[in-house]
Amino acid sequence: MKVKLKAWWRTVRPGILAPILYPLVLGIGRSLRLKVVGFDPFVNPDEALVFAGWHGKSMVPAVYFRQRGYYVIISHSRDGEIQNGVFTRFGFKAIRGSSGRGGVKALIESVRVLKEGARMALTPDGPRGPSGVVQDGIIMMAQKSGAGMVPVGVAARPCWHVKTWDRYMVPVPFSRTVLIFGEPLYVARTANRDEMEMARLQLQTEIHRIQAEAERLVEQG
Repeated sequence: MKVKLKAWWRTVRPGILAPILYPLVLGIGRSLRLKVVGFDPFVNPDEALVFAGWHGKSMVPAVYFRQRGYYVIISHSRDGEIQNGVFTRFGFKAIRGSSGRGGVKALIESVRVLKEGARMALTPDGPRGPSGVVQDGIIMMAQKSGAGMVPVGVAARPCWHVKTWDRYMVPVPFSRTVLIFGEPLYVARTANRDEMEMARLQLQTEIHRIQAEAERLVEQG
C-alpha cells in the first residue's frame, strides 16, 4: 500500500504542486523591494540574448522576466514537470530536455529560436550541478546561434536557503533584493575547442563577479 501511495504521489505531484507554487512565488516576487541594475541596454527586444544566472538564484529572475515570452529549458524529470507548470504560468516558453535526456534535441531547438531573435533565460550550472560551474551547453548554443550571453546576479536580504545541491534562495517577503545584468559575451562561430573552453571560463567568472556585486549592494541596503 505504501509503495502504491508513493507511485500515486509521484504521478499527481506536478499537477498538484504547480498551481500552489505559482501564486506563492508570484506573491513573494511582487512584495520584494527590488533594485534592477544594468537591464536598460537590453530593452530592445530584437536582439537574441541568453540571460545566464546560477540555478540557486532563479526565483527572482523568473518573476522579473514573467510574461515576456522568453524561452527556458526544463528537464523531463518529475521536478521538471513541476517547474514546467510554474514557468508556463509565468508566460515562459519551455523547451524540454537536459544533459541526461533530450539534451541534443533541446540544443537544436534553442539554437533555432535564438536565430529567429528569441531570448532565453538559463541556469548554466543546472539542472544537476555542480553549483556555480558553467556547463558546455550554453557555450555551444551561443556559438551556433550568435546570441550574446548576459551574466546575471541576484541577492536578497533576508532570505531562506533550501537544503538542495544549489542551496536554492527564497527571498523573505518584502526583503531587499538586487538583480544585476552584466555585459553580453559572445562566442565566435569559428571558435575551436580551446576557445570555447576560454569562453566557458569567462562566462563562469563573470557570473561569479556579478553575483558578488549583487551581494555587496544588497548588504549596503
